[in-house]
Amino acid sequence: PDEHLDLDDGRWEDIHVVTGALKLFLRELPEPLIPFSHFDKFIAAIKIQDPSLRGRCMRDLVLSLPPAHHDTMKVLFRHLCRVVEHKEENRMSVQSVAIVFGPTLLRPASEESSMAMHMVFQNQVVEHILNHYGYIFPE
Repeated sequence: PDEHLDLDDGRWEDIHVVTGALKLFLRELPEPLIPFSHFDKFIAAIKIQDPSLRGRCMRDLVLSLPPAHHDTMKVLFRHLCRVVEHKEENRMSVQSVAIVFGPTLLRPASEESSMAMHMVFQNQVVEHILNHYGYIFPE
């Protein structure tokens, strides 16, 4: 049966409930928004020293994602860019959004690999996509 959601219901007024639900939804996907098969490629790309080469690599990787992943990412990151535009009121800078969404959107298939080391790069990937949204997702 279709579940109808009444967004006027008082329980949705707290923005933390909504963002928590979004993060939980993304975390519980059988495969992350950036598929396991692309994890190592994105980590390698974000480590590239040359900024223009790194930018091209990141854009090409996003373009190489399956259409459902790419299109969902485009909508999500467009929204996250809008969140960052209001960082004065919501205290969600690019770095804050990256810390919150990095490990959710991009994770290795096996968790035993050095998680702390990966986390820095996971966050940097999200930060890069936010900072270069217009280049990665040209209209």
